[in-house]
Amino acid sequence: AGMAARVSVLPSRRCLFDDPVQIRVAGLQPQQAVTLRASLVDETGELFQAHALYRAGSSGELDLSRSPALGGSYLGVEPMGLLWALQSKTPYKRLAKRNVLTPFCVDLEVYEGHGDMSRLLGKCTNERWFLGEGVKRISVREGRLRATLFLPPGPGPFPGLIDLYGSGGGLIEYRASLLASRGFVTLALAYVSFEDIPAIPEILELSYFEEAVNFLQKQQQVKDTGIGVLGLSKGGELALSMATFLPGIKAAVSISGSSFNSFVPLKGDGFTIPVHPYDLGRMKISDESGVVDFLDVVDDHTDPATWNCRIPVERSLAKFLFLSGLDDMNWKSDLYCRDAVQRLQQHGREVEFYSYPGAGHLLEPPYLPLCKISIHRVLGMLVHWGGQWREHAKAQEDAWHRIQAFFWQHL
Repeated sequence: AGMAARVSVLPSRRCLFDDPVQIRVAGLQPQQAVTLRASLVDETGELFQAHALYRAGSSGELDLSRSPALGGSYLGVEPMGLLWALQSKTPYKRLAKRNVLTPFCVDLEVYEGHGDMSRLLGKCTNERWFLGEGVKRISVREGRLRATLFLPPGPGPFPGLIDLYGSGGGLIEYRASLLASRGFVTLALAYVSFEDIPAIPEILELSYFEEAVNFLQKQQQVKDTGIGVLGLSKGGELALSMATFLPGIKAAVSISGSSFNSFVPLKGDGFTIPVHPYDLGRMKISDESGVVDFLDVVDDHTDPATWNCRIPVERSLAKFLFLSGLDDMNWKSDLYCRDAVQRLQQHGREVEFYSYPGAGHLLEPPYLPLCKISIHRVLGMLVHWGGQWREHAKAQEDAWHRIQAFFWQHL
């Protein structure tokens, strides 16, 4: 009440986190200069903010899908810029959702002028959820499995997916919950650094991942046409291994992954894929910030001496989608993707491959802001992930559509 301007979020103030929205402001003076600010407090109490300078149209209205930002966190027409440009007040924080049962609330405020933000003209809150209406979240502790199952509403049958994050470990649920909200039965699976699973296991067993596939196939609502798997970073590499050695996997997506087995041996049925040779002595640590550059620690993957560490994807009958960012500062993911893609193509296999200029290592669901540098949860070091703000945001939107289309097509 008593506010000079009305801020609205269309089609609704409540939406899923991966939904684009239209942000509008009405009731301003013609050509009025205003500053828009978005604020979000994460579950640890960390404040993330973005702001942009705008000028109202001749009717005193502002529509972010049409009006260009004249300065601030981004420039130009960016309908979702206030979200993807969110940055933490403390450096090196990554925005991630821990509890998917609650939304992120984004406060949108309009201030007078392009200066001191002393006069608030209007505001509203956009509730961004990670769990769609009627999606069930079920904790899974069956056998060795440490996982969370997400079931879309209704009898289905739905395609089944296994979702794997990287070597930072833990049980990460927000991507799986969004995929379930889009119609996939999704199992978010932990495999390092969670409950009784060590941070750096001596060995990873393929049979653990097979248990996950069997568990998912048993679910009534899951289509019996085969399971999909998607993984980021170390998870992307595991997705390739699962698609290669487990017959239940029909489609695999690797995001910023490798074409070989890294850091922990992978034990299969009667074989073990050793660790690709690496040397932590080639790690570069920048003096001022203490940020670690890992790009050169891995030995040359084209050297035949390392080929016993390769994942023999060309033996797989699964369909593959590879996604990587050309500005990945953590891992030579584009180079490693091309290696796998080349081997698949030489064997006449179907494969899709997209590399995004200006995108970093952490290709996440859309509108999660770029995280250039953060602490690796297992290594305890500051790691450079790479990425340019706008390009990374566009890549995340595109990748998200491609991932869903790929699984719908092949499952």
